[in-house]
Amino acid sequence: MGLLKTIAILIVVYYGIKIIGRYIMPLFIKKVVSNVEKKYKQQQEQQQETTGRVGETVIAKTPPKTKESNKSVGDYVDYEEVTDD
Repeated sequence: MGLLKTIAILIVVYYGIKIIGRYIMPLFIKKVVSNVEKKYKQQQEQQQETTGRVGETVIAKTPPKTKESNKSVGDYVDYEEVTDD
C-alpha cells in the first residue's frame, strides 16, 4: 500500500510541476519582464532629463580645491642669484 501511495504522490507532483511550468510560469515571467522594461524606461527618461538639451555643455564635477599653505612652517626668504663677472 505504501508503494502505491508513493507512486501516486510522485505522479501528482510530476503533473503539478508540468501544469505550473506550462501555464503559470509564462505569466510570472511576463510580469517580471514588464517590470524590468518599466525600470529601464524610467532610467532612460531620467538620464535624458539630467543630460539637458542637445549641445548644452554641462560640467558634472567641480575642480579640486587648492590646499592652503601652512603659514606656521617658517619665514619666506627672497633671494637673488649673484653672478661672478
